[in-house]
Amino acid sequence: MRTVLDLLRLLADRADGDAGSGELDRAVAELAASEPEAGALALRVRAGMDAGRRRESELAALVGIARDLASEVDPGSVLHAIVRRARALLGTDVAYLTLYDPARGDTFMRVTSGSVSHRFQTLRLPLGAGLGGLVAASRTPHWTGRYAGDDRYRHTDEIDTAVAEEGIVGICGTPLLVDDEFMGVLFAANRSARPFTPEDVALLGSLAALAAVSLVQTRRLADTAATLRELRGAHAAIAEAADAHDRFAGVVLEGGDVGDIAEALGRLLGGWVAVLDADGAPAAAHGPVPPGLDTAAAVRRAGEPDGAGRPVAVPGQRGVRAAAVVAGGQRLGTLVLGGPGDELSPAQVRTVERAVVVTALVLLFAQRADETDRLDRADALAELLAAPAEPRPATLTRLGALGVSARRPHVLLVCRCHPARRRALAREAAVLGGRSGLVAEQDGAVVVLLPGDDPAAAGARLARPAPEQDPDAAVTVGGAGPLRPADGAATALAEARRTAEALVALEREGECASASELGFAGLLLGERPDVAGYVRGVLGPVAEHDERRGSELLRTLEAYYAAGASPTRAATALHVHVNTVAQRLDRVATLLGPGWQEPDRGLELQLALRLHRLGAPGRKETP
Repeated sequence: MRTVLDLLRLLADRADGDAGSGELDRAVAELAASEPEAGALALRVRAGMDAGRRRESELAALVGIARDLASEVDPGSVLHAIVRRARALLGTDVAYLTLYDPARGDTFMRVTSGSVSHRFQTLRLPLGAGLGGLVAASRTPHWTGRYAGDDRYRHTDEIDTAVAEEGIVGICGTPLLVDDEFMGVLFAANRSARPFTPEDVALLGSLAALAAVSLVQTRRLADTAATLRELRGAHAAIAEAADAHDRFAGVVLEGGDVGDIAEALGRLLGGWVAVLDADGAPAAAHGPVPPGLDTAAAVRRAGEPDGAGRPVAVPGQRGVRAAAVVAGGQRLGTLVLGGPGDELSPAQVRTVERAVVVTALVLLFAQRADETDRLDRADALAELLAAPAEPRPATLTRLGALGVSARRPHVLLVCRCHPARRRALAREAAVLGGRSGLVAEQDGAVVVLLPGDDPAAAGARLARPAPEQDPDAAVTVGGAGPLRPADGAATALAEARRTAEALVALEREGECASASELGFAGLLLGERPDVAGYVRGVLGPVAEHDERRGSELLRTLEAYYAAGASPTRAATALHVHVNTVAQRLDRVATLLGPGWQEPDRGLELQLALRLHRLGAPGRKETP
């Protein structure tokens, strides 16, 4: 029979880890049979020792878990590790973790271990619903040995169906809290009616606390890493933008223009670039600019507040961006680009912004230079037009310095348009003349001197009628020439001005003509009327027929008009048969073309016949 001393020896050996539990259990049983009170005390000592060992084991496990979690940097890996350790330590069938969704105000299943039901693995728990929902709402642990019949919890069909499909009977849940911040719920569950002890709940709570802290740390580490990546990216973007700025500055210092900037930007971005001027017209380009590019839409989009100086997406044109080039509040142009991708990186955005700034400087310098050149050319033209006869040698020297050959043929144009369109028309004329033309605004008109000998052809490039939707867009052009600037231009100016005024008076706005083209009106307007040329232009085919065939078509035409357009009376005056007059008039119609008997054409013919008769010595007027 075991004595009390033997039992104490076995308990001491057990505490040291030397005695097996089987021998100790037999000794306690024998002592309890002979000495019940001593046996009960021995059982209490044995239970206390086992609880201490179990607590020591759990603490060692928690320390190991903490060490393992500290090595994890991925939040997903941390959550999986927590759930696996919870299931292993508590010895449950299933363990799972839900996270709080502040946007929806509920918790959702994030990680499971031991689960087999897809419905259960995708479950969401509204606050206050089910055991987990109550844990989330109350921020306190809850557990039950039989969830299905426990009326302490608000059951829902969705939750109950998922729990039943998983086969779960008992559930224990404890909140994940860090500084009163609720992050989720950690669960342990069994598929049998095994109750959870306070020790189980405490252990799960310790795991939840450790999990919450680890989760916050990993999130902060991830945020810190993301911030560092952003800082490195920002630093790289700044360095790249600075390099781009140096390249653009080098282009400017080497005397480059907007075309060189477009090329540099296109190479940096790996795409195409188009530069539009202040009017939206193409000024330069690099790369394969799409043929169907809607430049008007790009200009409009860049003109919005967010498009000044930075690239903005153009609606309806995938991958196309536009940026307004602005200096001193003045819109100088637009940069349009595409090709590097659907989105620009921060570094690429800064590169475009640098390109916009440098483009603004180049355009501003060019504008100032063009303005200076325009003023020089306008002054030189005004000086030429003011000379009453031959210009002074100094004037001719000035013209030569501006690229105008004073001894070659030129034409002079006087262009009339709405006052608001005058500056735009002057710019257009300057582009037309290039380095060999002169443009000036004078007496409410735009005066243009261009090399050439055909004022009508030159003026046709500037004249335009007004469309119905824009009645102020008409440009009327009167031309004179050819002339040599060395001989003076005052006479040609007066003639071109009168021609433009005559076109307006004749309600022919939007057209171009010279004095010779206005018919008899041109004879009245011209300083040097070409009577022979006018007669030849009106009657040339008929006169040539008379000279070649010895016919009398001109005489018949004179008699016809003198008789009030009556073939019978004309035949009487000519002493021929009326059929002869009819045949001759048919021939005139063939030579002059249809419409020769219309009032305006008839007036021109009668005037030309009168001038022809006056210019032919020895001829007598037809009675």
